[in-house]
Amino acid sequence: MKKIVLLYQLFSMKKLPIILLLSIFAFTLFAEENPVSKKKPRRKDALNVYMDASNYLKKEVPFINFVRDVQDADLVVLVTFQSTGSGGGEYTFFVDGQKKFAGIKDTVKFHTYPDDTDEQVMRKGATVFKMGLMRYILETPMAEFIDIQFTEPIEEEVSTDKWNNWVFTTNLNGSLQGKQSVDARAFGTSINANRTTQKWRLSTGIIFNTSKTEYDYGDFTVTDKSEDSRIYGDIVKSLGEHWALGASSDVFKSIYSNYDIGFTVGPAIEYNIYPYSESTRRIFRFTYKMYYGFSDYTDTTVFLKTEESLWSHRLETSYTNFQQWGTLNFTAGWSNYLHDFSLNRLGIGAYASVKIAKGLTLNMQAGYEFIHDQISLRKGDVSIEDILLNRKELSTTYGYQTSVGITYRFGSIYNNVVNPRLDVLF
Repeated sequence: MKKIVLLYQLFSMKKLPIILLLSIFAFTLFAEENPVSKKKPRRKDALNVYMDASNYLKKEVPFINFVRDVQDADLVVLVTFQSTGSGGGEYTFFVDGQKKFAGIKDTVKFHTYPDDTDEQVMRKGATVFKMGLMRYILETPMAEFIDIQFTEPIEEEVSTDKWNNWVFTTNLNGSLQGKQSVDARAFGTSINANRTTQKWRLSTGIIFNTSKTEYDYGDFTVTDKSEDSRIYGDIVKSLGEHWALGASSDVFKSIYSNYDIGFTVGPAIEYNIYPYSESTRRIFRFTYKMYYGFSDYTDTTVFLKTEESLWSHRLETSYTNFQQWGTLNFTAGWSNYLHDFSLNRLGIGAYASVKIAKGLTLNMQAGYEFIHDQISLRKGDVSIEDILLNRKELSTTYGYQTSVGITYRFGSIYNNVVNPRLDVLF
């Protein structure tokens, strides 16, 4: 009897691994036939973000909802741009929280180089924008689907700038255009050197542009020639967060404005009510400039001058504010010649883009100038050809421009999908 029990136990022990293997295999088959459903992201769990987004950004940031109206948004994002001393730019994302994120604000920046392509700029913007969203994504169910990676090894040493912040830009361009009765050609070149640091900003350069257009209508032939050139230099010293001091010089030639050669030089001072560090969001500054100028005119002026030396000054102010509800900008400037205050110019301007209701945006722009300082005007009558071709500056006491537009969007609050097919039809 004991032998039978021992044999049974031995047989059972030998079969145990086989039974376990069969059990595992059966479980695997069952698991394949009845797979555990993997959790998927749901569009309704995504953040609602209101911003002026490009199609590229919508494609590269698919885990948020781009909504059309600020009232539907969890986040409102304002994007601003400022040129940098290198010729590139500084882009800033201002992120303002709403609803459950009310009171939370972030500022995220990235910089571009002057030789960056459009694709490189857009890629940098999308990458930085994604990083700026992470603290908000963490508060949503979408967080478990985010994977953050560091793609490049970091350098152990900091490289030095062999150019000492100097940036040089050159440009050369030309064009030829023609029809049976019109022949046009143009040439232009420019060279610029710029150095920008937190304490100093220096810029100098040369610009030259010339063009010639010939109109031939049988017995009627007209030639339009234009030539402008300029050599300039500016220097600005930072005096803290609110003040700046500088000087500028300019040598120029203009057929249109009757200058065979002109020269101006003088100091400038500026006060900004808000700190300069907030200039991508708001700025309210007052600038005063004084100039000494020498002018050698191509033709005798209406004041019977062929050359003269004069002092002048200019006071101007500008205010710009970027907000969730839109953008406001106001400018005003007064200038006059010191020997005769009746030779003056006053200019005012304003721009507003305001969201006045859900989906409704109002855009307005206006500018007006009172002009009483045209000391370089040519003496004598102006030909009809000069008027029609705008070859010479004409006498005027004012100038203005204005535009008004309204935009209304309605329908689905979501604006995520990008479909560029057959764009040419629309």
